[in-house]
Amino acid sequence: MPTLRIGLFGGTFDPPHLGHLILASEASYQFNLSKLLWVLTPNPPHKQNQQITALEQRLTMLELAVANNPDFELSRVEIERPGPHYTVDTVNLIAQQEPQAEIFLLIGGDSLHDLPTWKNNRELIHKVHQIGVMHRPGDKFNPASLFAQLPGLKEKLVFIETLLHTLSSREIRRRAKEGQPYQYYVLPAVYDYIEKRHLYQNS
Repeated sequence: MPTLRIGLFGGTFDPPHLGHLILASEASYQFNLSKLLWVLTPNPPHKQNQQITALEQRLTMLELAVANNPDFELSRVEIERPGPHYTVDTVNLIAQQEPQAEIFLLIGGDSLHDLPTWKNNRELIHKVHQIGVMHRPGDKFNPASLFAQLPGLKEKLVFIETLLHTLSSREIRRRAKEGQPYQYYVLPAVYDYIEKRHLYQNS
């Protein structure tokens, strides 16, 4: 029986945009994933001081974003347990549910830079099969320093190649607030949802 290869793509997805979808699609292809779990984080530890859109609204937007791809699956593994939510705990839960699976963790370049501050980062690196990173222009990290701080990371790290690098949820929120165009950076269903509920306009 072929090995089950599970991708984990966690985030606040506030909102989910084409960059997220492109990264997920490329990772699914490049890692030959059996399925990719989108893990919506209700209470991210690194965003405790930031205003975040209500969980139910982010959940609806993410459902709309991933609905048409059979390889994508929305996971409630963090929604259904109390926070704060740490990636290592999520990985351990998925590993318990699928003990024979190889787990591929997807993160952004900014998260890679912050990885030394993550809870139980060495355990996390050990648990996953590979860590896929989309390195965007402007992401700053020192590979030599990271590898020195986190033994085993170098062997697990893979950069995901895409044609789109600079899109961010933060920029979309800013554009929505300031009345600038952002329609073609998100799926039509997500755009309609944001516009009908006037999300981000008062943030």
